[in-house]
Amino acid sequence: MTEFALPPVRGTLTENRNLADLTWMRVGGPADVFFQPADPDDLADFLKALDPAVPVFPMGVGSNLIVRDGGIRGVVIRMGRNFNGIEIDGTTVKAGAALLDAMVARKAADAGLDLTFLRTIPGTIGGAVTMNAGCYGTYTADVLREIEVILRDGSRQILPVSELGMQYRQSSLPEGAIIISATFDAPEGDPETLRQRMEDQLKKRDETQPTKDRTAGSTFRNPAGYSSTGQADDTHELKAWKVIDDAGMRGAAIGGAVMNEKHSNFLTNAGGATAADLEGLGEAVRKKVYDSSGITLQWEIMRVGEPAPSE
Repeated sequence: MTEFALPPVRGTLTENRNLADLTWMRVGGPADVFFQPADPDDLADFLKALDPAVPVFPMGVGSNLIVRDGGIRGVVIRMGRNFNGIEIDGTTVKAGAALLDAMVARKAADAGLDLTFLRTIPGTIGGAVTMNAGCYGTYTADVLREIEVILRDGSRQILPVSELGMQYRQSSLPEGAIIISATFDAPEGDPETLRQRMEDQLKKRDETQPTKDRTAGSTFRNPAGYSSTGQADDTHELKAWKVIDDAGMRGAAIGGAVMNEKHSNFLTNAGGATAADLEGLGEAVRKKVYDSSGITLQWEIMRVGEPAPSE
């Protein structure tokens, strides 16, 4: 039993829910409580009534996430079908936080709107906003107008993109805020041209990335402040895989965790890895890269929860 009171809900509350099967890496311990709200009102009412000292963590489809082996204390919230709608009006696209990025790209293209950069980004719109996800030179912040959030006290708020502090692979949301939708201003384009562009992007991704392996996408952000020639800049031109290769860490392994041979910036569960194996290998890579180049790689994968208890 949990050590905190759970308010009544119309959705589903599950105690001690194992999270490993909900992440792409297939690792991690349980959440104290796993909440699947029926709709935004159910989520707002739950947050308002929940003890404010209880931590909450919104979880998407687990595509860019390592849950540590000891699990997550507090409440993990995962939004479902009543948070994955899409509305298109002119050049405005409003998408629910639980809608897959790829679906938004396809629906927008059908309407002659260019959000094609989202097509190959794994995960949901909520995650894309939180991480300012980007691809092929376009970032979420470039087309985002505003988001709707539910705050920790259960109140709703509309936040314009100017208040989100969006930078390379990150944003600054209010403490405890949970995104429920995002509104984009999308450039216009020819639907058939947009569809072909997405097909080309998928082909390129499958040729260069280990899309059939258990990964969580790119492990580290491309280094800031360095170009491929070693000059200081802010273009992120120098790629994380390059400094990993230069440090001799392509194919490095700990337990079942491997830096993928096809693309060395993809940390992979090659079979039987624990979260500790994966995070430990990532930290070993960071140390080796720093020792060899002086560059400190920053994690792009979110790591949450507690390590397994010591025996």
